[in-house]
Amino acid sequence: MRLLRFLTVPVVFVAMTMPAMAEKLSLNALSAFLNDMKTAKAAFTQINNDGSVSTGHVYIKRPGRVRFEYDPPEKALVLASANTVAIFDGRSNQPPESYPLKRTPLSVILARNVNLGAANMVVGHEYDGTATMVTAQDPEHPEYGNIQLRFTDGPIELRQWIINDGSGGRTTVILGEMESGLPLKNTIFNIELHLQRTQ
Repeated sequence: MRLLRFLTVPVVFVAMTMPAMAEKLSLNALSAFLNDMKTAKAAFTQINNDGSVSTGHVYIKRPGRVRFEYDPPEKALVLASANTVAIFDGRSNQPPESYPLKRTPLSVILARNVNLGAANMVVGHEYDGTATMVTAQDPEHPEYGNIQLRFTDGPIELRQWIINDGSGGRTTVILGEMESGLPLKNTIFNIELHLQRTQ
């Protein structure tokens, strides 16, 4: 489904060497890391569930805002703001598809206060010898799917972000170097403003 292809946007950050004595990171430490991540920008290469590949840039402004710019020939743009996700398809004259942000697993980490320790939110918390993996979902709506986060330590870094949708689809995105703490204007996430510009 095209919606899931663009909404399920995981993020993979460039891997770094792990300390020899690394251990599983606590959910409290990971929640604090995500809450401290106010803005971020990175180039990405997305591997879709059907094996196709897309590239672009992602911009994050917590809480609740994301912008996925896809490079040609994709001609797509995904915006999240005001509790809504909109998918603009540059190849189509149709109006954008829009959905409540809360219906996507992405809402778990875009919340104003990320609390991975909340009851029934985390359904997987493991360490594979190099990274901590956390699988989280909306505890009230597990049918929306889950987000799988991969973190390394020393300092804490988010390396991978995979969305597993409710129909069994899986999407992975590999990013270049992430810039964090940069100023991002709210207008670049504004769905209505972009809609007006494309009409």
